[in-house]
Amino acid sequence: MKGAIIGDIVGSIYEFDNLKSKDFELFKPECEFTDDTVLTVAVAEALLKFNPDDEENFKENLIDIFHKYGELYPDVGYGGHYLLWVEEKWRDPYNSCGNGSAMRTSAVGWYAKSIEECERLAKLCAEITHNHPDGIAGAQATAGVIFLARNGASKDELKAYMEKYYPVDFTIDEIRPTYEYEIINKTTVPQAFQCFYEATDFEDAIRNAISIGGDSDTVAAIAGSMAEAFFGILEDIAETGTSYLDDYMSDIVEEFYKTYIETSHK
Repeated sequence: MKGAIIGDIVGSIYEFDNLKSKDFELFKPECEFTDDTVLTVAVAEALLKFNPDDEENFKENLIDIFHKYGELYPDVGYGGHYLLWVEEKWRDPYNSCGNGSAMRTSAVGWYAKSIEECERLAKLCAEITHNHPDGIAGAQATAGVIFLARNGASKDELKAYMEKYYPVDFTIDEIRPTYEYEIINKTTVPQAFQCFYEATDFEDAIRNAISIGGDSDTVAAIAGSMAEAFFGILEDIAETGTSYLDDYMSDIVEEFYKTYIETSHK
């Protein structure tokens, strides 16, 4: 989950000013958390309160928590439809296929006890807003890769799983020159996966994600969430990344890690 947060923070300054390079200072003073981080932490808070015997109530609680976070963090770059959903306190979804469902789902991959539970919870997390089939698929693919990676799956096994949802038939070098800003799952999640797949460690995955451009904070958040589960995160990178959070979100993150993640750092 910290992998998603770090990817978001590192990528925050490149979303509308793409770099197309792996050569950059990882953390800059102007970096900040965006909606990717806020909603990642919101899902973690919902899972901390989750009763496994009442999955339908989980959706209602998650809606309440999302509305609360919208009030706590009103200016963090929400998409237009989501912002209206928060402001109007809507409780029905709006059929989005946007990558917002994928970037917020990493906590599910750490919470779940089986791939079936992981996919089911990812669907629940997505469909409160992103009930389009691609909205659900992006969340399931991302959370599923995280679950399998933290349970020892190889990169090739993870690629086979990802390709149940999306084809991954390109390399980073092939797409870097022409990849542009995309906000839907089918043109974001497989690209983020490839950034992880070609990486040699967590930091390299983040650098890969920034280097392809596009929706940089979200691509890096998704790639970072997968890379954390596979590689772990060096302690200094984790500490620097989470230092950008406020106390409220920091407390949720630390409680989630103490409750569900024995160790994510190597």
